[in-house]
Order: sequence, then C-alpha cells, then structure tokens
Amino acid sequence: MLIDTTAINQQRHRFDEDAEIWIFGYGSLIWKADFPFLEKRSAYITGWERRFWQGSHDHRGTLEAPGRVVTLTPVPGAICHGMAYRITPETLAPLDHREKNGYLRELTPLFFTDNFTDDDSSTNEGDQTQGLVYLATDDNPAFLGPAPLDDMARQIAHASGPSGPNRDYLVNLAQALRHLNVDDAHIFALEQQLNRL
Repeated sequence: MLIDTTAINQQRHRFDEDAEIWIFGYGSLIWKADFPFLEKRSAYITGWERRFWQGSHDHRGTLEAPGRVVTLTPVPGAICHGMAYRITPETLAPLDHREKNGYLRELTPLFFTDNFTDDDSSTNEGDQTQGLVYLATDDNPAFLGPAPLDDMARQIAHASGPSGPNRDYLVNLAQALRHLNVDDAHIFALEQQLNRL
C-alpha cells in the first residue's frame, strides 16, 4: 500500500536555513546520491540492522507488484554502516519526496568512520554528530516484514517500477557495501540467492 509521508516529514525536525544537517544513508542513498550535498563521509549508526523488509510501490515496484527495499530493524548492539551527507535544509524537501512511501525522518547519533572529508580538511577517526535517518517501521502500511530468502529474492527478481528493476537496487547496494568494506550477511545472502535464480 502506498502511503505518502512527505507532509509528515516536513513538519518533523525543522531547521533554520543556516543549519548544518547530516543525513545518513543505508540503502539507495549510499549509491544514488542524486541530490546536492556539501560533504560526504562514511559513517555508521548503532542499534539497527539493514533488512529488505519494506515494500516499494513507487520506485522499485508498483501497487500491484511491490518491490522490496531496505529499512532498519532494531537490534541491540548492532552496527549499520552507510554514508552520511552534509546538506542544507532545502535539500530535505526532495529527500522527503524520494523517501515518501512509509519512511519517517528520525534523529540518530551518527559516527564517522573515515579520517578525511571531501574538502580535504582533517578530522579524527571516530568523530560523531547528530544526524537524520529515514526509517520505515513495522507499523507503516508498506511494511512487508521478514520472509524466506528465496521468496524475497524471487520478489526482487520480478519487481520493477519507475526507478527501474528491483534487482538493480539489491545489486547496487551490495556493490556499494563492498566498496565501503562492509560485510552485511543479510544483503550478501540475498544477493547470492538472487544470482541463483
């Protein structure tokens, strides 16, 4: 089911026009940064694991045949690696639209894993800040939840939407995680299952 959370997100966590905002990407935001950003850094958040449990009716599937995309599920002690982007407040509007199918903006502690920035200024390993993350919880109408790997892989193999085949989303995410030297057992097992089909 399609739910548009754009208006809700635009009421949440308002920022002044000169605010420094970091947004954390753990799915397509890692490899598809089609929005303006001031800086990009590898980062992680704690207490969450990435799972292909969210339905995509608007990007990687349709209302009749939804695709599967990632969301986060709470797991004590877990670490979820991804990419953080420093953005201006006006960039939130297009991101809210992009992430509208059940995702809500949440505040989270964000930990940087690099010791450099795109502008070549020096920083220390382990820097942290407050950031935003788009999270689709299990109470949103597009949530699909867990399923056997084979079932998820088959759904991903057959789904396609306005942003392209669902298969590309999984393959691009797996490649991006390898590029970041991140081992994500769920993503890589699902990719292997997809390749067997």
